[in-house]
Amino acid sequence: MKRGITILVCVGALAAVSYFTMSKWAIHHETMTFLDASRDNRPVQIDVAVRRDREMQADAGMINLPVAVLNHGNTVKFTEYSFLANVFAARGYIAISIQHDLPTDAPMVTRVGELYVGRLAQIQRGVANIKFAVEEMKKVQPNADYDHLTVVGHSMGGDITMYFAKQYPDRVRKVVTLDNLRVPFVTSGKFKILSFRSKDPQFKTDPGVIPSNEECEKAGITVVQTGFQHNDMRDTGPDTAKESIQSMLDKFLADTDTGDVAPVETKVSPLIEPGPVAPYAPPPSGEAQPDKSLTH
Repeated sequence: MKRGITILVCVGALAAVSYFTMSKWAIHHETMTFLDASRDNRPVQIDVAVRRDREMQADAGMINLPVAVLNHGNTVKFTEYSFLANVFAARGYIAISIQHDLPTDAPMVTRVGELYVGRLAQIQRGVANIKFAVEEMKKVQPNADYDHLTVVGHSMGGDITMYFAKQYPDRVRKVVTLDNLRVPFVTSGKFKILSFRSKDPQFKTDPGVIPSNEECEKAGITVVQTGFQHNDMRDTGPDTAKESIQSMLDKFLADTDTGDVAPVETKVSPLIEPGPVAPYAPPPSGEAQPDKSLTH
């Protein structure tokens, strides 16, 4: 009997390993670079993640793939969020991760008193990158729903994400942010929002970014207060943080995906362990200051 149990356990473990191995290999990643002629041939590099079977179905014209656009934090590479891209790909999305900044770009600075503390130009550049990359992807994979995007972003990428949703609400199905600090949440209720917040004294959310509990309930916004650090929310973060975020994200998608390409109807979402917005402590001087943080 003990030998039989041992064999059963070994078979179960082998099946689990095989399952995760097959799941990993079932997702296809490909890097592409497009040149934006309207911006002096600025290179816009992307990583595309998609499940092979779904890609084949789309290539055959059998389905339209839902689209997720992922936006990285300041100075972080577009390839450092595969733990998120793979969740979307596993659920049948085509996940497009975009490189927003280049080594030749001017360094980002903090300017107290200006809109988004002086980050508007970089945010708008990110929005332009999203629009350009989406248009180019229509040529690569025309059988996808580029009219109703799920936009995702960490830190500065989260601000780009929220700004895009504010500017183009009719093109957005869902919004997912990880510790965006500057751009206030969209509260129109036109789409679902999921936001993960860190517990990190070095990264303070600006006042007014996160709506009140009542506004969140009304607008269909789910705020998840985590115990993670700001920089835990990418591939280099600890497995416990990534697995927890993956699990919550997968549940969010399961609850909001409808199986079609129509915009999702917003319903009231409860807050998960809501907490107060951390106070924002501006630098002592109002002058421009170099931004030394990694993903701030």
